[in-house]
Amino acid sequence: MPFVNVIRGQEIPDAPLNVRTPVVRIPLWLAVAWWCLRKLGRLAVVYVRYWWATLPATGLGWLYLEHGWLGVVVPIGGLALVLTGWAFASPASWLRFGWWPVKGRLRRWQYRRVWHPAMATARLTVSWDDHTILPVIKRVRCTAGADTVTVRMVRGQIPDDYAKVSERLAHTFGVREVKVAPGTRPDLVALTLTRGDPLAQLVPPLPVPAVPDFTRLAVGLREDGRPFTLRLLGSQLLLAGATDAGKGSGIWSLIAALSGGIASGVVQVWAFDPKGGMELSVGRPLFHRFACDDFPAMADMLEEAVKTMRERTGRLRGITRQHTPTADEPLILIVIDELANLTSYLTDRHLKDRIKAALSVLLSQGRAVGVHVLACLQDPRKEVLPFRNLFPTRIALRLSEDTEVDLVLNDGTRDRGALCDRIPKSLPGIAYVLLDGDPTPMRVRFSYWSDDDIAELAHTYGRLRVVDGGEVA
Repeated sequence: MPFVNVIRGQEIPDAPLNVRTPVVRIPLWLAVAWWCLRKLGRLAVVYVRYWWATLPATGLGWLYLEHGWLGVVVPIGGLALVLTGWAFASPASWLRFGWWPVKGRLRRWQYRRVWHPAMATARLTVSWDDHTILPVIKRVRCTAGADTVTVRMVRGQIPDDYAKVSERLAHTFGVREVKVAPGTRPDLVALTLTRGDPLAQLVPPLPVPAVPDFTRLAVGLREDGRPFTLRLLGSQLLLAGATDAGKGSGIWSLIAALSGGIASGVVQVWAFDPKGGMELSVGRPLFHRFACDDFPAMADMLEEAVKTMRERTGRLRGITRQHTPTADEPLILIVIDELANLTSYLTDRHLKDRIKAALSVLLSQGRAVGVHVLACLQDPRKEVLPFRNLFPTRIALRLSEDTEVDLVLNDGTRDRGALCDRIPKSLPGIAYVLLDGDPTPMRVRFSYWSDDDIAELAHTYGRLRVVDGGEVA
């Protein structure tokens, strides 16, 4: 008699093996016991996993059984008084060690509830061997207006995979924007979900320090509510933005931060305003050199800066690798309001070549000897700014097109959260900053300086006074 193999209820004749699913009969009490053990095991896992909530609940339950409602109310009231006193005595430590960790736990639970559909719709899940593999939430840290979610990526993923869908993730989680940065390990990625917007309000002029710190010049406010500081020492600055994007705020915020040094003679500002002087002339007493409509004079000034740079290089060679500003050898900041007027729109080819040659030398060799450049422009195309890579610090205000973001900052920066083309026209002075060595853009807003504020700044800290359109010391 041939074997009959039964597979899923179908008889297959002439089968080589006769395989039948065994039927094991167990008593009802054993099945109920097994079901209870499984449920108890899951309950134990939940109890241990969420110890921060289960242990206090257990303690309060024991106090209620032993002492009634009084045993519950007294410790809760005492804890509330201690936390309230802590919050009033030291708000910073209370937020850092008390409130933010608790809020991070709650936010982690909220993210876990919608994590699977969020990853699936963003196409960050991986299907393999009939299984769906999800990225894993490792930690959630909360700050004022932002959550930083540390995620363990699925094998084969890279942080750029998350950066490309950052806008989709922002809409999915209902936040303003999502910025992506590499984690502390190669398999981790940090997602910063920004909720509020502390930059929606105008930033007033910041106090002017008597002695400027050239490594930390306060010029505005960061999106996390902390002061935004720029490093000028050893750097060159590029500021790009469309019309009415707030380039003036960036220029005057930096000059104001240096005004204490201008008054003491430790800083010299050489100002170039090729648009006729409409932007910078109001602060003329602050400038050691100023040119607004004489392009040959601008070329001469830049070549003079190159000469000063080379003289300093000869004096400091073999002595130090970084110039220290003094009254005898001050730090020189060259401010160019519209760089394209000097490098692209100028019709005199000879002057254009002189200016480009001088700027190239200053940008590549001036940092070490205290000759720095702040260049502003509206058109970030390569033919307008051929030496873009010589600017370690790049700042992008509102831009007209999304492709311009990567031109100003770096390739892929818009995917990592620098949505410069989405900045509203009603919020001038907001920018994204890309610092040298940090691939994650930072959203900031420069302080706003009105004409009256600039005039008062020039009167207080300026070393020159204007007489009949001329300058006298």
